[in-house]
Amino acid sequence: MGKTGYFSHRDCWKHDMGAGHPECPQRLDAIEDRLLLTGVADALERGDVPLATLPQITRAHAVEHIENLEALNQRLVADEPAGGPRYAQLDPDTALMRFSLLAARRAAGAAIAATDAVISGALDNAFCAVRPPGHHACHGKAMGFCFINNIAVGVRHAIEVHGLERVAIVDFDVHHGNGTEDIFSGDPRVLMVGIFQHPFYPYSGTDHPAPNMLNLPVPAYTKGMDVRELIEACWMPRLEEFRPQMIFVSAGFDAHRDDDLGQLRLNENDFAWITERIREVARRHAGGRIVSMLEGGYNLDALAASVEAHVRVLADL
Repeated sequence: MGKTGYFSHRDCWKHDMGAGHPECPQRLDAIEDRLLLTGVADALERGDVPLATLPQITRAHAVEHIENLEALNQRLVADEPAGGPRYAQLDPDTALMRFSLLAARRAAGAAIAATDAVISGALDNAFCAVRPPGHHACHGKAMGFCFINNIAVGVRHAIEVHGLERVAIVDFDVHHGNGTEDIFSGDPRVLMVGIFQHPFYPYSGTDHPAPNMLNLPVPAYTKGMDVRELIEACWMPRLEEFRPQMIFVSAGFDAHRDDDLGQLRLNENDFAWITERIREVARRHAGGRIVSMLEGGYNLDALAASVEAHVRVLADL
């Protein structure tokens, strides 16, 4: 049995956008508790999580975007002792507080560390239980709970540092990974396949995507078996043709039928099936190499059960 890495860091708990916000620190508690309770955690190799550096982040993002976040962060830190604002509101759903950038840099650092460990052969694959999520963060802006695009940082690291020539991104969140598409659109080294509810936030992914983008928009209330059929018919031939040397997964579990942030009807068995199909492609073409990053998933029980199912497949449990 191979080794599956688990990358998380307590800094990822410190980002908190306020009471009642669905993207909350308790998401990581739910995942950790579930993996410990079920014994899955015992089968995983915990990895160290560094802070992503500015050069690592700016392979995927505009320098001005990160500098703007840094400036906002410094202002929040300076103002807070004087009773100043605790949050800088970036969009209606996304707020920066004094620990947000620290957490985001850890989340991106997990992508770097997991990529290094998997490419070196120290691990077969890895799951990163990190927040804030990343797949809505565009080249030049934060949005949709996301500040830094963790997957994009990892993919660019695999290509530009490790020299990989073909990397696939699989995104199965209820929301379209518009930020990831923004960063990689037209890059022939990257194939991105995604499935998401449409029409739905961020109202993108259907308007003439580039040839390296395979988007599957599905209507509200689509069930798991229909999603499986689409993946089998559309994703799998493209992934086989592309022959990726590594696969990165934007693992969003808000397409679960119990998650109130979306209206898709998947369950944990569907997520396990999707993960198994990804693993089959990775075994054939990529030496099994997969790095999976947590994206959405806001019903804590459904999130915990779905992550358990996903990680069990990665770890051959």
